[in-house]
Amino acid sequence: MQDRLAVGVHAVLAVLRRSPTQIEGVWLRSGREDARLAEIEREARAAMVPVYRVERDVLEQMAAGARHQGVVAQLRAPEPRVDQDFDDFVEALRPQALLLVLDGVQDPHNLGACLRSAEAAGVHGVLVPRDNAAPLSAVARKAASGAAEAVPLFRVPNLARALRTLKSKNVWLIGATHDADQTIFSADLTGPTALVLGGEGKGLRRLTREHCDLLVRIPMAGDVASLNVSVAAGVCLFEAVRQRLLR
Repeated sequence: MQDRLAVGVHAVLAVLRRSPTQIEGVWLRSGREDARLAEIEREARAAMVPVYRVERDVLEQMAAGARHQGVVAQLRAPEPRVDQDFDDFVEALRPQALLLVLDGVQDPHNLGACLRSAEAAGVHGVLVPRDNAAPLSAVARKAASGAAEAVPLFRVPNLARALRTLKSKNVWLIGATHDADQTIFSADLTGPTALVLGGEGKGLRRLTREHCDLLVRIPMAGDVASLNVSVAAGVCLFEAVRQRLLR
């Protein structure tokens, strides 16, 4: 059920503005009147979305511990993406496609933060494995701050097969790992590129590494061995943006 909630002001506003038909209802804290909640109520009523005023304990129960800021939206069950959706997406990729592949990111905060960076960098799509990966939960949506509704997210049943499909369309697969010889700043990221990052702690799995055309690292000057995956994703994505702006 948590993957059908948007929790917090930014997350709820993002869904209201991008896909209001996805919302079954909006619950607002009764007795609390401020500009942000009033804006949400106006937009919800304009979109014919039911609005309910409830006590704080009801919102606390709905949000299941997430910081709700006085608002929770219930989303309709999403239509499941199938392999054909991904195949059609790949067929329609632009020559300068930029993709993000997350190999087993299990923390919903990290998933949301990665989506937020991806949206800001103009990423055309994000791929995650269907199993052993964080769901697009209320926590992930809140961390994404609206990006979850803006960036296509594909949960693929077989990540290796999806990577092979990308390679067949001349997408360059660049994996980020701490033990690579080459740095991200010396790699050419101007062509059709999929940046591939591993999950927390374990990094890229062996099979995923083997599918990559190139492995790169982010140079580290301090004693910390690695960056949080969402920070690493931001660094890699915006290096690609920087290179493309210089073309």
